[in-house]
Amino acid sequence: MKKLTLSLAVATIGATTLFVGTATPVQAAPAWNKSVKCERQDAEGRDIPTRVGNSELGWKHFSGKHNIKQCNVVNTALKNHPVSRDGSRLTYEGFVVSEEGHIKVIAIVQYARKTSDGRYDAGQGQRIGVITAYCQGMNKCPPWVNQ
Repeated sequence: MKKLTLSLAVATIGATTLFVGTATPVQAAPAWNKSVKCERQDAEGRDIPTRVGNSELGWKHFSGKHNIKQCNVVNTALKNHPVSRDGSRLTYEGFVVSEEGHIKVIAIVQYARKTSDGRYDAGQGQRIGVITAYCQGMNKCPPWVNQ
């Protein structure tokens, strides 16, 4: 069943009231899983959730696209202070270090109930959380990052 919005104009002619308008479909919000996969408190005391999400944001997005498969990889960045802020959008950085080398991990967080485009809503009193996470300078993190 499609939802519709109704736009009406009302005109009164004598004792007759006319309603003239159009109905247009309402865009449904994308399906996404709001369940929290991991959570970390940042250096300023914010509780930052990483939600399961979908192919556009959250765990399902970056675990496939950017090959981050462990909460501790995301949390490496989230435990710090944000390095930049743009309204409710916070950017965090951290380093994963092993015998294989070291890589900077970036985590982008929407610390608000809704995404900036309004398409996603975490619910009353909740935050969207991690939108994406990735290794700087590459599309996919190397497998050793997840060990």
